[in-house]
Amino acid sequence: MLKVLALISIIAISAFAAGDATFEATKRELNISAIIMFFVFIVGTLGITYWAARKTKSASDFYTAGGGISGFQNGLAIAGDYMSAAAFLGVSGLIYMKGYDGVIYAVSFLVGWPVILFFMAEKLRNLGKFTFADIAAYRLGQKEIRTLAAFGSLSVVILYLIAQMVGAGKLIQVLFGMEYEYAVFMVGALMIIYVTFGGMLATTWVQIIKACLLLSGVSFMAIMVLYSFDFSFEKLAVKAVENHTSGESILSPGGFISDPISAISLGMALMLGTAGLPHVLMRFFTVGNAKEARKSVVYATGFVAYFWVIITIVGFGAIAFLNSADGAQYFVDGKLFGGSNMASVHLSHMLGGNAFLGFISAVAFATILAVVSGLTLAGASAISHDIYANVINPNASDEKVVKISKITVIIIGIIGVTLGIAFESQNIAYMVGLAFGIAASANFPILFLSIYWSGLTTRGAFIGGFMGLITAVALVILGPNVWVQILGNEKAIFPYAHPALFSVTVAFVSIWFFSKIDNSPRAQKEKVLFRAQNVRANTGIGAAGAVSH
Repeated sequence: MLKVLALISIIAISAFAAGDATFEATKRELNISAIIMFFVFIVGTLGITYWAARKTKSASDFYTAGGGISGFQNGLAIAGDYMSAAAFLGVSGLIYMKGYDGVIYAVSFLVGWPVILFFMAEKLRNLGKFTFADIAAYRLGQKEIRTLAAFGSLSVVILYLIAQMVGAGKLIQVLFGMEYEYAVFMVGALMIIYVTFGGMLATTWVQIIKACLLLSGVSFMAIMVLYSFDFSFEKLAVKAVENHTSGESILSPGGFISDPISAISLGMALMLGTAGLPHVLMRFFTVGNAKEARKSVVYATGFVAYFWVIITIVGFGAIAFLNSADGAQYFVDGKLFGGSNMASVHLSHMLGGNAFLGFISAVAFATILAVVSGLTLAGASAISHDIYANVINPNASDEKVVKISKITVIIIGIIGVTLGIAFESQNIAYMVGLAFGIAASANFPILFLSIYWSGLTTRGAFIGGFMGLITAVALVILGPNVWVQILGNEKAIFPYAHPALFSVTVAFVSIWFFSKIDNSPRAQKEKVLFRAQNVRANTGIGAAGAVSH
């Protein structure tokens, strides 16, 4: 373990020392404050990983921290999982570019949490063990459902992972001049260490620390922005309108999404996708009981709601400050250095100088690092627990399952680094939206109906789930973002960028139809088993208890 940590430190130091790489034909000086804070965070979290590795002895420890995390701690960790690079850098940049429509994007991310609180959290904790596939496979066919769940989970994890890797690479490249490939490699290496050695316990505490740092950092930014305008959001909005090239239109909808179909579809993807994200759903198994699971969601909702309010202020603050005379230093050839995703980072420099820029940069890096750790753990559990332990080798020992998990973590890390480099020029926010769309189309319908509909059968869930997954992917490829912008065709076959309205509908209707026409003996038995499942879902009788840490 110590040799591995030493090797990573040497690689990280050499990568930073390389420095002075070009980005958009412009060189950037190294920020010593940021580098120091980077290493303080990295050393601290590696210490947490070493501590967690000594406590991680079983599969339960590895996947769910033994169920010994409290509701408050888990709420912070869930919020940390959710406040990703797309949330901090992407949405603040979107508000900087489009104003009001960026705020709508933020609200859409938030409204998924009441769905989880009132419909999912308690039942997830009572029915599941390690992954959300445990719930769907509770009374349905293990082989079919877990295979489908693994496909859905891995699709979401890989797309989300690419976005985080690209975000990490661009952030470090813009700030320090490090080569993009070095930055992505370092994130991948650290992610593999956190998850392989520390499992869920290390990942949870990294998330908690990162959430506290991020909330503190953006709160300070918001206070400083409002202080400059006598704590009046009205004065801030007036100044933003004056400084933005679009004028008053930034306070009106339509700048980002111009038609109602796209608006509904994007909102549906972000709302229902939240309840289908595998790395978020895994966290409900880290607490001791259903009560703690509900408390987790309440705390997470509060933290996330507060974060989005603050990001709105930061986004409008970026418009007011960066588009002023003092903000000209952050533009190169008329464009914001590093693109709109760097708006909040540049704003931090204007508000607090190099020291605060270093802090925000380190927090942004920590944000990405923590999220990719959670994603990797979710992907590894889909392979090792859902596929290997329940389909390929049901008699596998805990030690063997954890070993398969650790091998899978390394493979996913390599895939993440490779695709992060390959997709360097892709839009981060769009890829995250696509991940949410697939989660809403493939994972959420099966999970929701398995909990609430007695008529669900294995055949219906399997066929309908795959139809939702395939429809979501196909419509994205045929849509304007891929068919026109990437493949270079003149006109998109499918006119909307966000397909969730259609793919989610296909999933629900298909699951219902193929379940209804399934009158096999197996289907009849599955329908009868719903009553016992419902009792456990609502009472927790038979649910796994927590392991103390």
